[in-house]
Amino acid sequence: MLGNRNLSIITLFALIISFILLSIFVVHHPVPKFDHDISLFVQKHHSDWADKLMLSISFFGKLPYSLLMVIIVAAIFYLYKFKREAYFIISILLSGLIIFGLKSIIDRPRPTSFYVRLVEINRSKSFPSGHVMSYILFFGFMIILMKSLKNIPALTRRIITYVSIFYITTIAFSRIYLGAHWFSDTLAGLILGLICLFPICYFYFKKETEIKP
Repeated sequence: MLGNRNLSIITLFALIISFILLSIFVVHHPVPKFDHDISLFVQKHHSDWADKLMLSISFFGKLPYSLLMVIIVAAIFYLYKFKREAYFIISILLSGLIIFGLKSIIDRPRPTSFYVRLVEINRSKSFPSGHVMSYILFFGFMIILMKSLKNIPALTRRIITYVSIFYITTIAFSRIYLGAHWFSDTLAGLILGLICLFPICYFYFKKETEIKP
């Protein structure tokens, strides 16, 4: 148990350092060559159906839909007597303040039509990707809950897990394809999502550990 705790602390520390270093890098290199090359590679083959698919993948990361998704899912958990889980799901909304603050501080512009093909136009700042962060945090916590709540029907748990995995694994590609973000934005969103997932999981499982004999 102590070994797992130490490993978790080391992993969290490594993620925080990685995010800080990446942030410093993009401040000094707003459009690095590798970001541009990755965007061109991802956007090399495009079509109307692919545009619609990528927009649909990104749909739940936009306001007010991202807010509604969290509230509705939390309400469903609450109605089915998973009140504690519902409170933790609602706490995910606090991540919006974190992403807003970091975007304002780092102040990285979005990709422009000079560099990439723009399928989606965004007005906010680029770094880090709020879509990727919120998907990692929300759908990641859904996967953890589905592994923990054995009294939920197995089929339901499998469906929610597979849907969550789908969104987690496709959102970064979607954001780059749409021209909404650079690769480094999505990488930062991934790292930040994992960082924010740590305290939620820690406090969620902490009480369970305390009530065991």
